Amino acid sequence: MTTFIGFGDDALAFYDGLEADNSKTYWIDHQEVFERAVRGPMLALLADLEPEFGVAKVFRPHRDVRFSADKSPYKTQLGAVVHTGSGTPDGGGLYVALSACGLFAGGGYYQLAKDQLERYRAAVIDDAAGRTLKRITDTLAGAGLELSGQTLLRSPRGVDPNHPRIDLLRRKGLAAGIDLGAPDWLATPACRDQVAGVWRRLAPMLAWLAAQVGPTREPAEQRGRR
Repeated sequence: MTTFIGFGDDALAFYDGLEADNSKTYWIDHQEVFERAVRGPMLALLADLEPEFGVAKVFRPHRDVRFSADKSPYKTQLGAVVHTGSGTPDGGGLYVALSACGLFAGGGYYQLAKDQLERYRAAVIDDAAGRTLKRITDTLAGAGLELSGQTLLRSPRGVDPNHPRIDLLRRKGLAAGIDLGAPDWLATPACRDQVAGVWRRLAPMLAWLAAQVGPTREPAEQRGRR
């Protein structure tokens, strides 16, 4: 597929079926539907978004079950990411995914390495930088985006639990996203504009994270042990 026309009912039906029967047999029997109705349109969508946002990576549909109690072999969504900042996962990214529930779009720094987390907390504590981030996240929330990322139950060590930005300081990753669902526009080219709109709203947060946090400086072998 070279022209994006949207995600049709077949795409949602494919994932409805996969949720009910997550098996190799189902996958083989419906692989043509996946390629035509899910993967093809996703690649076309990303190609349309690439001039503004950059090259995306589509995640493979198979689950890594080596260390999981859940041995179901296939993911029940197809996701893709545009790595921002350093162009690597630790530099943040924009995300889109299709599932039986419809479309999700979001982005941010989903998991901060130790050195990134130190810089992040210092910036949130800083009055000017911290207030800027608070305004950005409040604006995102007002637009319907929900903040996500691993969060501590208590305040970090050495941080005042009554700090005015303690909700941000307890985070070990900062991302935001929105479930767009499956409205009529999902099956039309207007779907592209919906994803682009979410990604544009995330630009101030990603710019703040790039300026205040940036990619990790830890050696690759050290990161691999975490």
